[in-house]
Amino acid sequence: QAVVDFERLGEHAAVFQGHDVGFCCLGTTRAKAGADGFVRVDRDYVAQAAELARAGGCKHFVLQSSRGANAQSRFLYLRVKGEVENLVQAVGFDHCTILRPAVLLCKRQESRPMEWIAQQFLGVVAWVFPTAYSVPVETVARAMVACVLQPGEGKVKVLENGAIHELGKA
Repeated sequence: QAVVDFERLGEHAAVFQGHDVGFCCLGTTRAKAGADGFVRVDRDYVAQAAELARAGGCKHFVLQSSRGANAQSRFLYLRVKGEVENLVQAVGFDHCTILRPAVLLCKRQESRPMEWIAQQFLGVVAWVFPTAYSVPVETVARAMVACVLQPGEGKVKVLENGAIHELGKA
């Protein structure tokens, strides 16, 4: 494990050397970082980390994105997620897997009241429609590992929420 300064990520290129697989779940919120900070973290840092990983020999990059990611979206969150997906794909990994989970069900240390309310509601909905609107973070993590162990055909693979649930069962 290495601690890096994302503002000077290029100075930490050695940390990215010699790894076959890269996993990226980096992200923040607009509320926490502001619009510019959100873009810097969720797009710029991730794209730079992907470039460093590829330069360091990474063959398979696994990116956690978001349901609805679209570089043409009018919504900042979805637009930035779509932009970073495009940037990561353009890096040229042998394999690139993008996971687009719906609302992540997890316990957070920080207080996010609206997210907590949504999670409580979606936790109940998940009893009826288990793969429709949410996914436990543990399921996403298992799916990320499984997609590396079973990369399949093709250079780029995009997994939507239902596929994440299926793969996360493995």
